[in-house]
Amino acid sequence: MVEHLIIIDKPQDWSLDLPGAKLITPEMYLTDETYAKLPKARVLNLSRDYSYLSAGYYCSLLAEARRHRVLPTVKSLQDLSRKSIYQTLLEDITPAIGNTMDDPSLTEFSVESYFGHTTSKTFADLARRVFSRLPFPALSIQFKRKGNIWVLDRLKSLDIEKLSEHQAWMLWDGLRNYLTKRWRTPKAKPQELYDLAILVDPEEKLPPSDPDAIKLFISAAKRADIDAEVISKKDLHRLAEYDALFIRETTYIDHYTYRFARKAQADGMVVIDDPDTILRCANKVYLAELLKAHRIDTPQTTILTRHNATKLLPALALPLVLKIPDGSFSRGVKKAATLEEAKSLAREMLKESDLILAQEFVYTDFDWRVGIIDRKPLFVCQYFMSKAHWQIIDHAGSGEWGKMATLPLEDVPPKVVETALKAANLIGDGLFGVDVKQLGDGRVIVIEVNDNPNIESEAEDLVLRDKLYDTVMESFRRRLDSQMQKKS
Repeated sequence: MVEHLIIIDKPQDWSLDLPGAKLITPEMYLTDETYAKLPKARVLNLSRDYSYLSAGYYCSLLAEARRHRVLPTVKSLQDLSRKSIYQTLLEDITPAIGNTMDDPSLTEFSVESYFGHTTSKTFADLARRVFSRLPFPALSIQFKRKGNIWVLDRLKSLDIEKLSEHQAWMLWDGLRNYLTKRWRTPKAKPQELYDLAILVDPEEKLPPSDPDAIKLFISAAKRADIDAEVISKKDLHRLAEYDALFIRETTYIDHYTYRFARKAQADGMVVIDDPDTILRCANKVYLAELLKAHRIDTPQTTILTRHNATKLLPALALPLVLKIPDGSFSRGVKKAATLEEAKSLAREMLKESDLILAQEFVYTDFDWRVGIIDRKPLFVCQYFMSKAHWQIIDHAGSGEWGKMATLPLEDVPPKVVETALKAANLIGDGLFGVDVKQLGDGRVIVIEVNDNPNIESEAEDLVLRDKLYDTVMESFRRRLDSQMQKKS
């Protein structure tokens, strides 16, 4: 029985004598249904390229969607991609250097870590500390001297294919040792204060909350005994002044909104949207795999790569919709009416991402949007398609939104709400907007689960009014109270 999947670009170049382990390529893991259906698999992702939207990135992403235990996680990949993030996470590791590098002529040095182990006993503790915060198979940890102190200058993943014979031995020995241990998730630090930062971009063209809604959130926070203040992207250095973070601008992974969320989580703050939610909701490939694994009805979906697109596209029904995985507000979503159009669009999209989605085109006059917080419905809206267009926003033309209506919960078909809750609960207990289509035959399908859903004045709040904002702030208050109780 296969218990461990080891993903590596050229498995034919390696041999591994480990019962229950199998070497496979990234392409095999991404496209072979055999691996998608494996229960309780442990995945070691040794891809040479972990960059955002690469095949290596998607291996970790889909492993999490399949509920496989994976190393490195997508969160770790994002942490490693930004110096500002990993320096924050590892700001207290320099004491592990001690007085071992006190030669004044030495200005820099590096340590190699293989699953938290290194050949140098001097830096064994340092390698363990780094691995506990940022679990990666093979890392180069580089330090520079600044005055009389050593500072972490750079972390980088070692290219598996360029390892020397000795380095390769260290890697596989560390792997064998690691697979005999339990995989643990580090816990966030406790929190005990009641100050809330609301992250807003005043220049954003389509913000999730308009200025009036932000004022209503601040008033609701005061009713919950929380002092709320608006901050901007320039205020990352001030984040430690607060005890909770509420992101009210459109989130992206390769973006400062994610860095705010990650730092807030690392500091033990209550945060909506948290980095795990951003990672899971931002990528439509992850969502497609997750919903499929839990048998939640969605439009028929096919994952396309550069290798299989030409073969698979002719077998798909037209028209179809092609999606870049991390588009928001329907950006990066194109409709193809003909096979040639589909092939052309796929070629262009696959220049940006190693994977894209081809999805059955399902037209309805409107989409249901079910707002959810703490695993309970918050609001329900109907978003109608833009005039003479197949999307809610006509990005390619007028840029206009379609009309909308906000309904009392009792006026909404129960299956719409139930399906939305089932989908959002797979992501977490934060704030979500689930887009659902209801077809004439009674079929209810999930289009996507959105973090950071729109909550605007005189729109999503038309039914609940102030109670909507109170409900969100009461959620923050409960989370803060819970952290205080844990600490006490």
